[in-house]
Amino acid sequence: MSYTPRLKEKFVSEISPALMEEFKFKSVMQVPRLTKIVLNQGVGGAIADKKLIDFAMDEMTQIAGQKAVATRSKVDISNFKLRKGMPVGARVTLRGHRMYEFLDRLISVSIPRIRDFRGISDKGFDGRGNFSMGISEQIIFPEINIDKVNKITGMDITIVTTAANDKEAYALLKAFGIPFKKN
Repeated sequence: MSYTPRLKEKFVSEISPALMEEFKFKSVMQVPRLTKIVLNQGVGGAIADKKLIDFAMDEMTQIAGQKAVATRSKVDISNFKLRKGMPVGARVTLRGHRMYEFLDRLISVSIPRIRDFRGISDKGFDGRGNFSMGISEQIIFPEINIDKVNKITGMDITIVTTAANDKEAYALLKAFGIPFKKN
C-alpha cells in the first residue's frame, strides 16, 4: 500500500468537490491545486561571516526535510562589499508529498507556536493566485532545537497554486486550514 499525505487525501475527497460546487467548474481539472511551496531565507550577515550560510542551509534542510541550496548574488554592490556569485541566502522548493507534509506541519504545529498570533494577513496574494507570507522567527518549527540556534532569522514562504485569481486561491488555502485574519 502506498503512502498518501493527509492533506492530499483531504484535497481529493473534500476540498476539490467543495471548490467545484462553489465556483461552478465544469471539469475537475479546472479546480485550483497546489503546485509548489518555496522557502527562502536571506542571510545579510553572510558577507562578513561565511558560516552563517551553512547554519541557514542546515536549518532550512531540517525544516523542509529536503536539502537546501545557497542563493548567490547576481551583481556587484561595492557599498555592501558584495561580489557577484557570493552566497547571500538559502532556499528550498517543495513539490509532491513533501509539499503536502510541510503544509500540514506549518498549519497544525508551527503557526500555533507564533507568539501573539492573530491570523495571517490576506494581503500576500499577487493577483495570479499565488500567496506569500513571512515568518519572523525560524524557532516556531519543532525541527529546530532552540539551544543550537546561532541567530534568530526569518524566512519567506511562497505557496504557488494553479488558481486563476486571488479569490480561488484564497478559497483553496482557507479550505486547507490556513488561519487568515477575519476582516
